[in-house]
Amino acid sequence: MTAVSSATPSAFRTLDDADVAGKRVLVRVDLNVPMDAGRVTDDTRIQAVLPTISEIADKGGKVILLAHFGRPKGVDPKLSLAPIAGEVASRLGKPVAFAPATIGAVAEEAVAKLQPGEVLLLENTRFDPREEKNDPDFVAALAALGDLYVNDAFATAHRAHASTEGLAHHLPAYAGRCMQVEIEALAKALEAPERPVMAVVGGAKVSSKLELLGNLVAKVDLLVIGGGMANTFLAAQGKDVGKSLCEHDLAGTAREIVEKAAAAGCEIVLPVDAVVAKEFKAHADNRTVAVDGVGADEMILDAGPASIAHVVAKLKTAKTVVWNGPFGAFELPPFDAATVAVAKAAAELTGEGKLLSVAGGGDTVAALNHAGAADGFTYVSTAGGAFLEWLEGKPLPGVEALRR
Repeated sequence: MTAVSSATPSAFRTLDDADVAGKRVLVRVDLNVPMDAGRVTDDTRIQAVLPTISEIADKGGKVILLAHFGRPKGVDPKLSLAPIAGEVASRLGKPVAFAPATIGAVAEEAVAKLQPGEVLLLENTRFDPREEKNDPDFVAALAALGDLYVNDAFATAHRAHASTEGLAHHLPAYAGRCMQVEIEALAKALEAPERPVMAVVGGAKVSSKLELLGNLVAKVDLLVIGGGMANTFLAAQGKDVGKSLCEHDLAGTAREIVEKAAAAGCEIVLPVDAVVAKEFKAHADNRTVAVDGVGADEMILDAGPASIAHVVAKLKTAKTVVWNGPFGAFELPPFDAATVAVAKAAAELTGEGKLLSVAGGGDTVAALNHAGAADGFTYVSTAGGAFLEWLEGKPLPGVEALRR
């Protein structure tokens, strides 16, 4: 990923403002990583928080990591963070102690043993039901373990939980380096962007991204709609999309979004041709047709070459692109062509210094990795819900709590 400016955003307190030497520093991190047989299968989120942990430890802080794992209903040994401590330690290059409790005597004793520069991981915060309720007593018990609070978990910033939002009101609170870079990247992409700004929104359903589309048409100059969502817009124009994934009941809503975009001066870009097949499977027999040439027994599985060329041409006129969602069924070759081609074009323009590119959301990250383009983007967010809510224009509790 291309580096984003490290200038401190004046609206937020960061580690540049914190004196951590000798202090107990509660650090909220995102360690909700995929595991198989006790081993981490994708360490992206661990790697993202290493700079913050290392910096605090190197400056003589006592690092106390707070994190959740999965969605436990009470204490669940299968969702313990114990195996994660070793995974973090191996990547950090120093020991990470583990306490099988989040608050109480066991946690207090583990914290008391910490020396400056040492790291401790507390048990899954969600083992206590009061975490998700942002319970004042639970917040106070957590706060008693630290002198400072650092939030480095943007992925959970849309949730007002005890460890993501509550603590910021009890202790001096700062953004960690991962959180800081995320806030800066997002601010550059939509809050004070270099124009023209293009948004690429794909994925299966319009219904899941109504608020997103409504917010974007008022903020961007070009809105490219792909994936199953595009089918709903095409159907709203009277096109026959055959057996394609399509929310026909939202045709009126699609037309309203188009009208809102026109009023705001936002150009909507839809596919002009499509790759269609009669079966939803890899390497299914397929053909390329104009969007008004889809057979009754066919489904649109990707945007066609003319659509790709059109989007890439538009991309070359943009200065900023925000991306959420793939163009087609990218997990089924050859229906990954549009996603791969446009992602590579965006990465290339970014590398040439012509484009600021920010992407996020689970499917998006997978699609960009599949295209081999993720590292070429200015910033790729691993956050799902928080990234979407930010795109929708909603304030994120965990971020708002860090404002000066």
